[in-house]
Amino acid sequence: MKIGILSGGGDAPGINAVVRAVVRKAILEYDYEVIGIRDGWRGLLEGSFIPLDLNKTAGILPRGGSILGTSRTNPFGREDGPKDVLKNMKEQGIGAVVVIGGDDTLGVAQRLFEKGLNCVGVPKTIDNDLVGTDYTFGFHTAVSIACKALDQLHTTAEAHHRVMILEVMGRRSGWIAFEAGLAGGADAILIPEKPFTIEEICEIIRRRQKRGRYFSLVVVAEGAKPEGGQEIVYSKGVDEFGNLRLGGVGYYLGREIEKKMSIETRVVVLGHLQRGGSPVASDRVLATRYGIGAINLVHEGKFGRMVALRGNDIVSIPLKRVVGKQKKLDLKLYEVAKVFFA
Repeated sequence: MKIGILSGGGDAPGINAVVRAVVRKAILEYDYEVIGIRDGWRGLLEGSFIPLDLNKTAGILPRGGSILGTSRTNPFGREDGPKDVLKNMKEQGIGAVVVIGGDDTLGVAQRLFEKGLNCVGVPKTIDNDLVGTDYTFGFHTAVSIACKALDQLHTTAEAHHRVMILEVMGRRSGWIAFEAGLAGGADAILIPEKPFTIEEICEIIRRRQKRGRYFSLVVVAEGAKPEGGQEIVYSKGVDEFGNLRLGGVGYYLGREIEKKMSIETRVVVLGHLQRGGSPVASDRVLATRYGIGAINLVHEGKFGRMVALRGNDIVSIPLKRVVGKQKKLDLKLYEVAKVFFA
């Protein structure tokens, strides 16, 4: 059998570890041929492929990004897009596709599965917001990068008696903000699941000042919004899945805090630094286990499913139970972080 593999949506540290695991298991154990599909679903629309073997995937375990490339292409947004995907699959003799992606990419996989595409999904998003799995690969690397940034901001904030605001990714869930903020000793953590007010943040800063702590660290997820307000967007354009380009909530906070308090405020937006670089060890291991699990599903003919982590086990669940849903941060966990707010 010839197996295709693609990565769609935003890149995440660990994609190459998945590709490596799929290729090695498919070739060495099942004697399958593996073909890489370039730039996500765009590659299947345009017929852009690259043969993969043991040599081409050697040494890619620690590499960030994706050797296959990625894109936010939506076949269902193109005229005859689904037909072109299935036609190119047939012409290439591809019997099944391993799809590495988040909600949008896996949503396409589920819709194409209903049209006859043999596919299995691998959960990929640094936001950790896919339901059905304890963790997505790439998340722990993003948290590690954000935590390191907080460690470095702490010293300059203390030296200059400033409020330092760190804006991290998290469109609909606050997992990165929560874990990085808790691990990095943030004095306030703002998440999409819980709208905030400027006054409550200023009150945290005032309480710290009364204790002689004349600096504060605030972590905010890009999707956090003020009470009664809307998400703050960088631009009004949307991608092929209708997603707004978020960004700017950190600067909004900085301006509002300075208006209400006589304290200097600085903002750092981590942005794509969270996606880049080499994956941490735990993401390399998880991505590898996902790749092995995915090719096993293909071999067993269990299509329309996604591999997932439950406890210490790799399991699988139907894609239809995953797509269109978001895994929110449990506010009970958030209460743990609030103990350390000032």
